[in-house]
Amino acid sequence: MRVLIISFVVVVIDQLTKLLVKGISIPSLGINFAGIPKNSSIEVIPDVFKITFIENPGMAFGLELVGKLPLTLFTIVATLVIIFLIYKNRHQSLYLRISLAFILGGALGNLIDRTFYGVIFGYAPIFYGQVVDFFHFNIPDITILGKHITSWPIFNVADISVSTGFILIIIRYKKLFPSKEGSETKEESTIDLISNNKEEINKPSSEANVQSLTPLEGENISDLK
Repeated sequence: MRVLIISFVVVVIDQLTKLLVKGISIPSLGINFAGIPKNSSIEVIPDVFKITFIENPGMAFGLELVGKLPLTLFTIVATLVIIFLIYKNRHQSLYLRISLAFILGGALGNLIDRTFYGVIFGYAPIFYGQVVDFFHFNIPDITILGKHITSWPIFNVADISVSTGFILIIIRYKKLFPSKEGSETKEESTIDLISNNKEEINKPSSEANVQSLTPLEGENISDLK
């Protein structure tokens, strides 16, 4: 389960970057960081990349397909499933476990926002928090299905981690999850190979037995009697 270190590192980096952007104040610990104003930007690479602080109630990259509470509960269940899969495959492919660890770290990072940020920052009850996003890349203007798009959806470290995990799985999907037909063909080939080897092993023995029953050259059957 050492791959969980990857998940832990992702969560730490994700939360630190979010708090640097959003800001946090804990007077008892002497912590008071203002962050940047919501919906404002800091130009990093002109016309290419900037830090833009927004909050969204939806999924990765600002997608919103269901309500806040169902999404948060679904994320909790999905997180538990991923932990189970990592444990179940603890003696199997390291590549798969690393991929799942990236997905787990990203899921936990955004889950913390949805579950606790509303309470911590005093704007919503538990499970109703919003996710902090800030990576903002401009792209060439395009129009898709009548919608004019001028920038990539704003995202965060957790989104990058989840995407990385899925991309790693897609790259080696066939090796990680071989098809049933392929497995059966491989099994049949193995059985045929074993059968052929057995025939080769038994063949000399059979020929030797036949030869031993053949009268020696120059001898008569009557002599053998």
